[in-house]
Amino acid sequence: MSNSDVHSRRLQATPRGVGVMCDFYAVKAENATVWDQHGREYTDFAAGIAVLNTGHRHPKVMAAVQQQLECFTHTAFQIIPYENYIHLAERLNALVPINGAVKTTFFSTGAEAVENAVKIARAATGRPGIIAFTGAFHGRTNMTMSLTGKVVPYKTGFGPFSSPVFHARYPNALHNVTVSDALDSLEAIFRSDISPQQVAAIIFEPVQGEGGFYSAPPEFVVALRELCDRHGILLIADEIQSGFARTGKLFASDYYAVQPDLITMAKSLAGGFPLSAVSGREEVMDAPEPGGLGGTYAGSPPAIAAALAVLEIIEEEALCNRANQLGSRLKQVLQRAECKALAEIRGYGSMIAAEFNDGAGKPSAEIAKAIQQQALEQGLILLTCGVYGNVIRFLYPLTIPDAQFEDALTLLTGILQEH
Repeated sequence: MSNSDVHSRRLQATPRGVGVMCDFYAVKAENATVWDQHGREYTDFAAGIAVLNTGHRHPKVMAAVQQQLECFTHTAFQIIPYENYIHLAERLNALVPINGAVKTTFFSTGAEAVENAVKIARAATGRPGIIAFTGAFHGRTNMTMSLTGKVVPYKTGFGPFSSPVFHARYPNALHNVTVSDALDSLEAIFRSDISPQQVAAIIFEPVQGEGGFYSAPPEFVVALRELCDRHGILLIADEIQSGFARTGKLFASDYYAVQPDLITMAKSLAGGFPLSAVSGREEVMDAPEPGGLGGTYAGSPPAIAAALAVLEIIEEEALCNRANQLGSRLKQVLQRAECKALAEIRGYGSMIAAEFNDGAGKPSAEIAKAIQQQALEQGLILLTCGVYGNVIRFLYPLTIPDAQFEDALTLLTGILQEH
């Protein structure tokens, strides 16, 4: 069946609110390559939106899931528990950058992880308020839409939203938002909207994902930690997109001198299987009453097995080092591409972004979209992001073969030189 035939069926069967980027349909994938039903190959620099740091169908992940499927697929951990859930919690408790005793609980999606981090923070503090940041993306549920700092397309037509939720400014040197500006906006919220004594948590992305891959300046994170400590507020690091070797460290929070109280994670945690987690300080995590946390599919056995394999792969294949090597090579190519529209290259490890402006120096979603479309036509899948839609983010599997990576960079260079 042709792509156009399947496309017609999709329009008939699914709502228009589910936006779809590619005009082909996947039938097979392996590591960094996807094939459509006509046998055409694509190099995947999207990785299911940062889900496949270990690549499509990593053999070790597949073997772990197959072994689990021979035992059982589901019991609901809160009904009949299983040891692998505990094993993965122990592994993450030892790995997350939070000092002291740590506990972890599992869910299915990143939005669920964020929702439950908010629940835990409110239970631990007895306070209702949550502060997030402009440009943030935390999910598509009502609470996580409320936290998200980008209206189109995520919030359009879906209000009213959860409250009390407030947005401070996120530091962004390229767009003239200094660390002082961001901290002043927090103080303005405390003066005008909610007292700090009513704020349960401040949630931030150490590297904003959908917002444009802007990294939080170290002095800003230190100031957030100090502010939270001064007012008894919990600090939540949303590492859903930045976790599991993407930034050249296991977590982006590892780059900072201070630590959060809670960390949310998902995406590449389980190598393509739906799993998310919240880890945090023991006394905070224990605040909800028994039964207050959970979910029918929370901590699905096949996904738990996959995640244990992912952690082994990251260590055995030195994927943090690999992320730094690949990211350094990508930055070199971008810097040498002689692209007039390229306004900035940024990012840790392999969480790299390129931002594009027009001839007047204004953000240009049109240029970013044109580059994305040209790449897709030549078999390279890229994603855009950013509040202005003018950023291309690079999310190739960290396991991508060197030759395939170099071929993709050559193709990308040719496209950039046209802009």
